[in-house]
Amino acid sequence: QVQLVRSGGGSVEAGGSLTLSCIASKNIATNSCMRFFRERPDTGRRGIVSYSIDSGDTFYADSVKGRFTISHDKPRNTVYLQMTNLKPEDSATYECAMGPASSFGPSGCHFDYGDWSRGTQITVSP
Repeated sequence: QVQLVRSGGGSVEAGGSLTLSCIASKNIATNSCMRFFRERPDTGRRGIVSYSIDSGDTFYADSVKGRFTISHDKPRNTVYLQMTNLKPEDSATYECAMGPASSFGPSGCHFDYGDWSRGTQITVSP
């Protein structure tokens, strides 16, 4: 199981920062793929970051590249997504998910099945 924890409140002004912590309930297997998604009414759910636990290979969607950063705290079974310079278009419901990596490609690692967190809402005001 994974749990998504948001630093601070869910509302932030444009230019602000937030960190999401995706916490696994047990040791993360080395062949795992961790992905962060966000869902907006106009775009549906989209993957924004994928992180291969074994290699550390990371994929960032163009919409977040240069502003969002992944880090991994192995002893705490936690993957962090630091989000900086937030924009109103980053407003969405965010989720993390993790499963055994099944493929690797231009958009990073993917899995066929995995554990999903509950979503957490982030609102960025202009």
